[in-house]
Amino acid sequence: MLLTKECDYGVRIIRALAVGERRTVKYMCDTEHIPSQYAYKIVKKLERAGLVQSLRGRHGGYQLIKPLNSFSLYDVVIAIDENLFIFECLREDKFCTFKNLEQTCAVHLEFERLQKLLIDEMCLKTMGEILLSKSDWNSA
Repeated sequence: MLLTKECDYGVRIIRALAVGERRTVKYMCDTEHIPSQYAYKIVKKLERAGLVQSLRGRHGGYQLIKPLNSFSLYDVVIAIDENLFIFECLREDKFCTFKNLEQTCAVHLEFERLQKLLIDEMCLKTMGEILLSKSDWNSA
């Protein structure tokens, strides 16, 4: 599956900001175990997607600007990587020997079906439902 480490870090950043308080990148890196060389790049992507906002100054940092119940895990993933593909042959920019045949490859069709299921499931719950459930806080 092509979910990247950056996607994982993006979700962790959202989790660090879930309580609604302003947080520094250092705080997010320390509490969520994110390498600092990735954090700034990821928060910029989350900011461009309209999920977080940067606050400058002495008491600066980042905070959520969208309520947790208004976006899904899928929204976070595509904010980081723009496209989600479970297999290379689903990408338009990748060559697949079987993609251009008269008959569509049965394996390709199955991967398309599975990708749609994955996206549908990632959209099913909001980040609020995921992060504010009791099971999440018990495992943290």
